[in-house]
Amino acid sequence: MRGKIFRSIWFALLSVLTLSYGLFMGLLYTHFTNERLDQLRNENKLVAHAVSQSGWKYFDGLGETDFRITWITSDGTILYDNEADTRIMENHMEREEIRDALQTGYGESSRYSSTLFERQLYTAQRLPDGTVLRLSITQATIWTLFIQFLLPIAVIILAALALSLVLASSLSKRIVEPLNALDLDNPLSNTGPDVYPEIMPLLTRLDDQHKQLAKDREELEKASQIRQEFTANASHELKTPLHVISGYAELLESGMVPSEESRRLFAGKIRTESQRMSKLVEDIIDLSRLDSGGLGMSRELTDLYRIAVNAVESLESTAKDHGVTVTVEGKSTILYGIPHVLYSIIYNLCSNAIHYSNPGGRVLVSVSQRPGQAVLSVTDNGIGIPEEDLDRIFERFYRVDKSHSKEVGGTGLGLSIVKHAARIHDAQILVTSKLGEGSVFTVEFPDRTRSGQESPLTAGIADRAPQ
Repeated sequence: MRGKIFRSIWFALLSVLTLSYGLFMGLLYTHFTNERLDQLRNENKLVAHAVSQSGWKYFDGLGETDFRITWITSDGTILYDNEADTRIMENHMEREEIRDALQTGYGESSRYSSTLFERQLYTAQRLPDGTVLRLSITQATIWTLFIQFLLPIAVIILAALALSLVLASSLSKRIVEPLNALDLDNPLSNTGPDVYPEIMPLLTRLDDQHKQLAKDREELEKASQIRQEFTANASHELKTPLHVISGYAELLESGMVPSEESRRLFAGKIRTESQRMSKLVEDIIDLSRLDSGGLGMSRELTDLYRIAVNAVESLESTAKDHGVTVTVEGKSTILYGIPHVLYSIIYNLCSNAIHYSNPGGRVLVSVSQRPGQAVLSVTDNGIGIPEEDLDRIFERFYRVDKSHSKEVGGTGLGLSIVKHAARIHDAQILVTSKLGEGSVFTVEFPDRTRSGQESPLTAGIADRAPQ
């Protein structure tokens, strides 16, 4: 094992040295290029000023210079070049730095020169008369710098390699000893310079597993707490109708209700509370099934518009009792989903809208299609939802207006059922509401029709949809 550790450390040191040298050369090349470019920019400004003042006289007195100087007209014709014959030079109108200088007043670029057969840095500046003065200088390549600094760097690297051999031998011996003393209960506590790097993935994985176990334990405790709260809330919700039923039944049994009209009234109260309790039990069962993710529920191509029509028809009597008008608009919209679960979404949203609307209110159910989506929206002009309650309305047994909820007899589970039913269809629920003006619940279903082509079943459903 010591041999393997020794080779690993030595190879790592060698890699670091190589990368460090490469990084150093890259930074040196960048710095050198920027220095050359700054020098070129400054020189360009000076020469441009001189040419704009003296014109051709400047070039007549020009001696030897480190820069290539080119004077170009606004149409790209070469007037002067101190290193090339202007008669054989092509038009420079399409050169990047010339084009930028003519447009913005200044331009620069770096490219291979077809005239001098080497890579050059270029800066160009537009003069007051519309001509362009360009300066360029040879751009040293990284290989040139590499060769220049090769000898001193090589000496340093060889010395470092020799030292690394000694260090690798010493470290490999020190690393093996702590392996037998690893604390696997706290894997990451073993990190440090004396820990063998190759076992770090294992230690990290062990630590991740410990964290995952702790997270799972926390989630189980949270789920247990949610179940306890749900059980307590459900028990409380069931106790209320049971107490009412028990109280009225005792009064009837004791003969303390003399008149037939009062007995019928009490019997009606018992029936109402029984129905409320039955609805609560049904909602709890539905919610339990949806919590399982829709396991065992068959999916099929179904018409969301037709389901909406059926749900609204089922609520006609309820809407009439509350003095609320419910209408459906849209067209046939095909979804691949669980029909009775989709029905529960629409039914609960509509029921909620009806119960929380004032007499004379209106509820609009709309079914439409967007690219890649089927959209269901339920709009009402009821009491609305306070902004601070919008994040909690889908919680089980949560009621915005508790006094109003008692009047309408809600179970407090309707919107929670909607949330879980939408989730197993990968749908997103959006809610907008304004207190005193009403609410809009929008459910966006992703397209799940398996293919973009219309199937016979899809066509059949579409043909039967209302026009």
